[in-house]
Amino acid sequence: MGHGIALTFARAGYNVRVYDPIADSLETLKARISASLIGLGLDADDVPAITARVTACHALSEAVGNADLVVEAAPEKLALKQQIFADVEALAPANCLLASNTSVIPITSIMEHLKNRSRALGTHWWNPPHMIPLVEVIRTEWTKDDVMDTMVAILSDIGKTPVRVEKDVPGFIGNRLQHALWREAISLVENGVCSAEAVDNVIKSSFGRRLAVLGPLENADLVGTDLTLDIHKNVLADLEASGAPSPYLERLVADGKLGMKSGEGFRSWTPETAEATRNRVTTHLRKLDTLLE
Repeated sequence: MGHGIALTFARAGYNVRVYDPIADSLETLKARISASLIGLGLDADDVPAITARVTACHALSEAVGNADLVVEAAPEKLALKQQIFADVEALAPANCLLASNTSVIPITSIMEHLKNRSRALGTHWWNPPHMIPLVEVIRTEWTKDDVMDTMVAILSDIGKTPVRVEKDVPGFIGNRLQHALWREAISLVENGVCSAEAVDNVIKSSFGRRLAVLGPLENADLVGTDLTLDIHKNVLADLEASGAPSPYLERLVADGKLGMKSGEGFRSWTPETAEATRNRVTTHLRKLDTLLE
C-alpha cells in the first residue's frame, strides 16, 4: 500500500518522503514505483520525473520532520499503529495532519492516546491505491472540521474520490458492505447451495457488471423501493446473520488453506492461475478507468 500511496502523491506533483524500518523495502521502493507506473500505462521516459519526487528515508525524523501530511500504512496491528503515531507526533510539525490507512481498525482506537487528537483522522485507501479511486476519510469525535475539509481537498487534488465517513465504525463503509457480501457468499458454499466457483461466476456475470456505474441504493431506487421492500420481506430472514466468522472459513485457515499464497483456499490455485487472476484485475481496472473517463 505504501508505495502506491507515495506514487499517487508524487504523480500529482507532491514531494514525498517514505520511511520503512525494513531496509529492503526502502531499497526496492523506486523500482516498485517505476514498475507500477509502467503498469498504469505511463511511458518509461516519464517515470524518472515522478520517482525523483520520492525520497527513501532511513529515519522517521527525516521523513516527518517537515511534513504537512503524514499517512501511515503499517500492518493491521493496533499497538503498532499507536506507537507509530506517538513517535510521529513527537517529531512532526504541530500543524501536520496525521492520517492512518487502515481497513477495519477504528481510527478512534489508533489516535486516542495522542496529545492533539483534533488533527488526526483516517484515510482508507483501497488496494491497489494507485488504481482504485476511492479513499474513505474517517472522522473521529475529536477531528476538526477544517482537518476533514483539508484532507478531502488534498485527495481531490491528486485525482482520488474522497468519501466522508462521519462516524467512526469498524470497517467504515466499504469493508462493511464488502464483508456482508462475503459472509453470505461463504455461507452459500458452507451450506452446500453451490460451489465457490458458482458464487464468483454469479457475481461477475450479473450485478457485479453494473456495480461500477450503479450503486446499490441507486439500483433500489431504479427498481423501486416498493419492490425492494417486497424482496426483503421474502429473503432477509433466510440470509446468514451470524455475528461470528464462518466455521468453514476458520477450518480453511486452521488447515493452512490460505488462498493464493498457499495454493488452496475456497478455490485451488497454481502460480500460473494466481498470476493470471492478478493480471486480469489490473487490466480490467486500467480499461475501466479509461472507459469511465
